[in-house]
Amino acid sequence: MLGAGSWGTALSVRLTQARRAVTLWARRPEAASTMRETRHNPTYLPNILVPPAVRITSDLEEAATSANFWVIATPSQAVRDLAERLRVYARPDLTVVSLAKGIENQTLKRTTQVLDEVLDVVPTERIGVLYGPSHAEEVAEGQPTTVVASAPSERIAEQIQSVFMTQRLRVYVNTDLVGVEIGGSVKNVLAIAAGICDGVGYGDNAKAAIITRGIAEIRRLGLAMGARPSTFAGLAGIGDLVVTCMSAHSRNRHVGEQIGRGKTLADIEDAMSMVAEGVRTTESVRDLARHYDIEMPITEAVYAILFEHKAPEHAVDELMTRSAKRENWLPDALQDEMP
Repeated sequence: MLGAGSWGTALSVRLTQARRAVTLWARRPEAASTMRETRHNPTYLPNILVPPAVRITSDLEEAATSANFWVIATPSQAVRDLAERLRVYARPDLTVVSLAKGIENQTLKRTTQVLDEVLDVVPTERIGVLYGPSHAEEVAEGQPTTVVASAPSERIAEQIQSVFMTQRLRVYVNTDLVGVEIGGSVKNVLAIAAGICDGVGYGDNAKAAIITRGIAEIRRLGLAMGARPSTFAGLAGIGDLVVTCMSAHSRNRHVGEQIGRGKTLADIEDAMSMVAEGVRTTESVRDLARHYDIEMPITEAVYAILFEHKAPEHAVDELMTRSAKRENWLPDALQDEMP
C-alpha cells in the first residue's frame, strides 16, 4: 500500500483483518515511526487502530519488493513522481492498482495511463483501479461499502476483485476502464460545485440539479473518450457522485462550501491537511472538454470561480440562463455512440 493517507490506511486495516499480508509505505519517516509506535495515523484517521499485522515502513525498496500487488494511494498529481521512484523495482508479474482519482495536469492522462507510461515493464492489462463511493473514514470503521474494480483485462479486474473483497467491502467488476476513471475523477469537480451551493445557501433543488446535470456532463465527456454509457449509471458514476456531493466527509464538497462562504482557495488549502483532488482536476477536465469540444458548463463555472475569481452567484445566474435544451441532448458527433 503505497501511501499512508486516509484511504491507504483504511484499506490496510480492512485487508489485514481479512488476512491479507499488507505493507503500508509512508513517504515521511517520522510518520511511519509514529504509526509503528502508536498504531494510529494521527493526521488522517486518529481514532482508528492500525493492527500490528500491518507492516509499516518508509523504505520504498522494502515496500515495493515485498509484494506482488502495488496499490497507489497517493493524490493523483503525485502519481507520476511515485511511479518514477518505483520504476527500478517494477516487474512483469506485478498487478498495479490505482486508488487516485484525478486527471494529470498538462498531459491530461488518467492515472492508469501515467502508470502504464512510467512502469513500462508492467503489462498494460495488469494496471487497473479500485473506484467507487467509498469514504475512507467509513471503510476504516468497517461500514458496508461497495466499489468497482476495473482493468483492461477481465481476468485482472477479477483478480483485483478477489484481493479486495471482504465481508464489509463488496467489489464489482467493470472492464470499462476509461469510463470508471472519468466518472471517478470528474465527480470531484462536481462535488466542489455542490459545496458552493451549500456555502452560498442554496437548497436541495440546486444540489439535485448539480448531481443530475453533472452526471450528464460526465457522460458526454466519457462518451467522447470511448467509454460505455452504462458505466455512468454505476458505482463509479452516479454512486460516487452522490456520496461525494452529499457527504460531510467529502474534502471537495468542503472546499466548495468554504468558497461559497467567501473564503479564498489559497486560505482553504492552507488550512487543510488532506488534498482535495477536485481543485487540480478542474483544470484538467476543463482542458479535456475543450480538447474534445464537449460542453461542460458546470465544470466551466467551477473553474471560473476557483481560478478567475468569479462570484458564485454570478456563475449560477449564467448557468440558469443558458439557451434552452432537451434533457438528454448530446453533440451530433456523439449521437452514433448511443444504443
